[in-house]
Amino acid sequence: MRMLALHLAVLAGVAALQFVLPAYHHTNAARILVLATYAIGFNIAFGYTGLLSLGHALFFAGGMYATGLLVDQGGWQPWAALLAGPAAGGVLAAGVGLLALRTAGPAFMIVTLMFAQAFHLAILYWGRFTGGDEGFTLSGAARRLGPFDLADPATRYGAAFLLFAAAMLGCLALVRSRTGRVLIAVRENEERTRMLGYDPFRAKLLALVLSGLLSGAAGATYGLMFGYVGGSFAAIQYSILPLIWVLLGGAGTVLGPLLGTALLFYLIDWASSVTTASQFVVGAVLILLVLFAPRGLLGLLRERGLRSLP
Repeated sequence: MRMLALHLAVLAGVAALQFVLPAYHHTNAARILVLATYAIGFNIAFGYTGLLSLGHALFFAGGMYATGLLVDQGGWQPWAALLAGPAAGGVLAAGVGLLALRTAGPAFMIVTLMFAQAFHLAILYWGRFTGGDEGFTLSGAARRLGPFDLADPATRYGAAFLLFAAAMLGCLALVRSRTGRVLIAVRENEERTRMLGYDPFRAKLLALVLSGLLSGAAGATYGLMFGYVGGSFAAIQYSILPLIWVLLGGAGTVLGPLLGTALLFYLIDWASSVTTASQFVVGAVLILLVLFAPRGLLGLLRERGLRSLP
């Protein structure tokens, strides 16, 4: 109960922020919440199941393009197209998983990267429909969910918060369930898990599909919230970023993705304002993290006392 209370308190604090943040940070916070949802999805696969994927941009951009194209060119209602985002992410994750999970370690990383790069190249090749690298913008009508206009800052923050809260509480319930314990067992010792009667392949496929669902939902919401769908979201950068967010906040922790996403977002923002060598500053901070907190900030906190932190 204490852990549930802690996570609910964090959600209450995040909800209250929208009433005190200035406009610039208000928009940034909404963006961070959606990206943190993407990081939660990645954390289910990597932090809890031990699947280091370099192709998660496929699921994020797949959800974004599924929703964006259905609204922009298919004539779908935004609420219906929004549901297609997580569906697309989950289907793509299932398809990739059925093939990629026949490998392990570096081979798994390479196979997932190949799928994501193929999708990125397809976006560029079919630029007539996808807008290519420049992408396309969504009209104001395409960003209305019934009476709710996602172009409105308060509505946008509310939508981002609801998505993040659902993802975080769902992840908390998952990792405290029997299924979650099986995923962690697969991460720790796959052979021993198999000897206990569980199917590691099925567990890893489930983790990857759940990860794809959340990633697709985040991509679809991001596209509608900010009115833009672009090929850059399918690039390798958006497969590396969730890895950094999770490592920074703490892999295998429920709150780690939010902490890591927020810290890296504002680290890049601050470094860009003080120097043209912002990537050097970010790289130096990440090196220090690896040296002194290899399990991330919340992972370090868990080691120092909060061992029950999920």
